[in-house]
Amino acid sequence: MTLMILAALFCGLAILFHVLSIVAAAIRCKARSDALPAPIDAPPVTIIRPVCGVENHITETLQSTFKLDYPDYETIFCVASTKDPIVPIVEELLRKHPRARARLLVGDERISTNPKLNNCVKGWRAATHDWIIIADSNVLMPPDYIQRLFAPWTEKTGLVCAPPIGGRPEGFWAELECAFLNTYQARAQYFADTVGLGFAQGKTMFWRRAVLEQAGGIRVLAADLAEDAASTKVVRAAGRKVQLVDRPFVQPLGYRSALDVWRRQSRWSRLRRACFPHFFLPEIATGGIFPMIALAVFVQGMDWPATPFVLALGLAWYGGEVALARVAGWHLSPLYPVQALLRDLLLPILWIDGLFGSKFNWRGNAMSVAVDSQTA
Repeated sequence: MTLMILAALFCGLAILFHVLSIVAAAIRCKARSDALPAPIDAPPVTIIRPVCGVENHITETLQSTFKLDYPDYETIFCVASTKDPIVPIVEELLRKHPRARARLLVGDERISTNPKLNNCVKGWRAATHDWIIIADSNVLMPPDYIQRLFAPWTEKTGLVCAPPIGGRPEGFWAELECAFLNTYQARAQYFADTVGLGFAQGKTMFWRRAVLEQAGGIRVLAADLAEDAASTKVVRAAGRKVQLVDRPFVQPLGYRSALDVWRRQSRWSRLRRACFPHFFLPEIATGGIFPMIALAVFVQGMDWPATPFVLALGLAWYGGEVALARVAGWHLSPLYPVQALLRDLLLPILWIDGLFGSKFNWRGNAMSVAVDSQTA
């Protein structure tokens, strides 16, 4: 009887969290066709775009930086080496937009084991303005990108971020990555942000220079292996909040292999465990698999047939995710129920991998969360 009660309680709480997170994400991410206009007194902004290697759709995503409907901004592209194959692409974009206030800086100041952070240091120092955006090279910026980052800023804000939304996938595994990024990770992040527990996401980070400088400058982000985890801690230590932008921005995925998806999710899982262990541990209970198992335990204890109840829960669980994707205008695969189920079957494996694994490779750089945990 005790097991039945615990199973029913867990299942009920999981369903409640699932529904609330879907509602929160749907409200915050609802698709809109109208763009936000730039304010008349728009403050000048610096955009720092670290680049490394040639990714899918890279020319399109970088070119979107030049098409923003904002009156006063500069762009600083940062690359670690002149030998990087991305350099000719950036240089060609600069030639095509001679009137844009944009430049490419080369160099690698190793303040940490994080290659992205090392690449951004020169851009932060060279930034002309007090408002600074650090945006990954694979973010596709809409024309009102900057306006949407300003929109949630309040007196208590320390940082505005945007989680990646997977779009334009090619192949089954890229579709699976959309199921991870959109209806699972972004949904959870928007729920956390809605209840006042926002976490930074390195895909887009919008800073007011003074907030970071008061904490010691960009070097303090070397305190954690992941610069977004360090940013979260810096902002909270200052008594401010990390907030997410409404209607987050798309990352065009293109082709992904199964190994690509696994490596990315494994890296993120290990980083979450190293940087926020008290939030990582409950992740084992997320996804739809354990609630369905708990429901089966309860109904079997009641001498009811388990299959129809479990199927009904599965349809409602993933149907809610489908509804969220439609409301938000996110990519939705015809095979989504299969991909979402596979995702949730992988979640416990990824959790175990994150709990015990330490080493990973990021853009050719061998890294370890074990080393970072000892030095942080």
